[in-house]
Amino acid sequence: MYTLIAGTQEWSSWSLRPYMALMATGAKFKLTVIKLRQPEAKRAILQQSPAGKVPVLKFGSVTVWDSLAICETLAERHPKAGLWPRDAKLRAKARSYASEMHSGFPDLRSQLPMAFASTLPMPDLKPETTGQIDRIVAAWEEALKKHGGRHGFLFGKFSIADCMYAPVVSRFTTYGVKTPKRVKTYMDKVWALPAMQNWLKASQKEIDAGVGRFAA
Repeated sequence: MYTLIAGTQEWSSWSLRPYMALMATGAKFKLTVIKLRQPEAKRAILQQSPAGKVPVLKFGSVTVWDSLAICETLAERHPKAGLWPRDAKLRAKARSYASEMHSGFPDLRSQLPMAFASTLPMPDLKPETTGQIDRIVAAWEEALKKHGGRHGFLFGKFSIADCMYAPVVSRFTTYGVKTPKRVKTYMDKVWALPAMQNWLKASQKEIDAGVGRFAA
């Protein structure tokens, strides 16, 4: 039995990623959500993680923090879930995609923060942000054209690469980013996943409760 400690679902893009991976494994887990941007949030998170950040995965005596580390742990523990491509070359490429997202695109994150269940106007974008959006769209187009196949995800079957970019699908949806047809089809496919729909319902409940309302 896993426990995933996440942040406010409307905002926490990092928490969404391992949630997607956990759902893909089919394993049972408990989701505990800590309300972010509250005076007590930092103390509550430090009780769960030495890094003082969410997400955190716990099972038995093991604590794993950082979204990519959690996804890698789940891939290792649940090989039948196929969270990485079987082919070694394709797996290396998928890992590169995931890591690029994990460590990059700071201006996109800053200017288009995740507001999962919201629809917001597009701000005036910096050239750096526009360039990062273009890079993501081009990377998606290339992966989908070469590897999407009949399954329609970045590397054929759903993988950690898709988990890592799921919050970008959310951001593009929230701010109405225009994308080519192939990319839009991919976004629709990701958005329709049960994990994304569960997250959407939870985010909307947070907004209705006044917890996750977007504040610029």
